[in-house]
Amino acid sequence: MNIRLIKGSHTTAEAIDLATQFIQVKIKFNENKIDQSANEEDIKMRENRIKQLLDQLHELKKTLKSHNGLCSIEADFLVHTN
Repeated sequence: MNIRLIKGSHTTAEAIDLATQFIQVKIKFNENKIDQSANEEDIKMRENRIKQLLDQLHELKKTLKSHNGLCSIEADFLVHTN
């Protein structure tokens, strides 16, 4: 199943806002999993993933702020079942 979440042109500010909101949802998901987990390896993996997401968001913001004009954004949610 494929759900189209975003497709189109957006201003730099809109692109930053959309990316920030998506990443915040994923960070919150990982934080909730950390709160529910007693497995140190799983916790460490999720903490690293949160850091990676924050670093990527920082880089994306830096890149977008140096760009003038519209940004083309596409985002799909794909689910594959086994």
